[in-house]
Amino acid sequence: MAVFTFVLLLGNLFQDALKLLVSGQVRIGLLFRAIGLLIPYAFLFALPMGLLTSTLLVFGRFSADQELTAARASGISLISLAMPVLILSLCCCALSAWINMDLGPGGRAQYKNILNEARSDLVDVQLPEGRLIYDFPGYIFYTAKNDNGHLQDVLVYWIAQNTTLQAPSGTLEMDKTNQLLKVDLLNAQSVSRMTNGTPLFSSFRDFPIAVSLKPSARPPAKPSISDMTFPQLQEELREREKLLDYLPATTNTPAQWRAQIKETETGIEKVRSQMHQEVAFSFACFGFALVGIPLGIRVHRRETNIGILIALIMVLIYYTFDIVGNSLSSHPEFYPHLIYWLPNFIFQAIGAVLLWRANKGI
Repeated sequence: MAVFTFVLLLGNLFQDALKLLVSGQVRIGLLFRAIGLLIPYAFLFALPMGLLTSTLLVFGRFSADQELTAARASGISLISLAMPVLILSLCCCALSAWINMDLGPGGRAQYKNILNEARSDLVDVQLPEGRLIYDFPGYIFYTAKNDNGHLQDVLVYWIAQNTTLQAPSGTLEMDKTNQLLKVDLLNAQSVSRMTNGTPLFSSFRDFPIAVSLKPSARPPAKPSISDMTFPQLQEELREREKLLDYLPATTNTPAQWRAQIKETETGIEKVRSQMHQEVAFSFACFGFALVGIPLGIRVHRRETNIGILIALIMVLIYYTFDIVGNSLSSHPEFYPHLIYWLPNFIFQAIGAVLLWRANKGI
């Protein structure tokens, strides 16, 4: 686990934190704090990989030294020998569930936040395109494209007025002196929900919005879906399902309306897939242990490098399903949230058969 954690940490640090350290944007103390927050995220992968590798090494050496033969001659079955390891793997599953669903995503989100704070500059403030932005108090922004402050297909939800604004284009400017972000919506249309639930429609040739960027007024950035804890994902799923029910009935064309419906449904599927991913990967330790025990006996080798190589190949196969699930997360028709469970079923089924055959001496 220490080896795998160190390698995973180096990969993330070289990608983000070390660049900031070399450029002088972060202090060494902040870097160590970032490392501490990132360790639980590295445990997401290091714990199953470490358990699999150690299982292969222990039972491979156990078989190579003929200790398994001696145990069987003493009337001790392989199942009895493997039972403590399987129980340990179930305990690791419980630990992995805590890391996957709470500790790891939370630490990763805080890690990103402190790095963003370290390199934040008001000149660089912009609205990232293609996703909902919750960073500014009182508003939720979305823009399909942001070309150096020239916005296209802008959607703004004004929380205080319960009003949704939509504009085909707009502009984005920064006022450094007053620390304001200015967004001008051009040819905007709005729909407001009255207290009795009646929608009120309006049109504006130019609708300016000014948002304060003072640090005290800006809440912490909302984590991305991949960095949300399981309770946060549940809340996000409820919010997106409500948004699907209350999409603004503006004067959009039917094609635009269907596109908004599809985009919201895709977002819901991404959240649901992330929830299944966090739960499914919590059982990786049990599947790896179940396969590692008979496979280590069959390999029958003392060398450490062989065991590590086999472990890496099996981990690569397992996490290939993660890549496939993520690539299909935008296609609800393929049920991508179920793909994350396939490696558990496959590894556990194969492991159970191999362990039964090894116990019978087949």
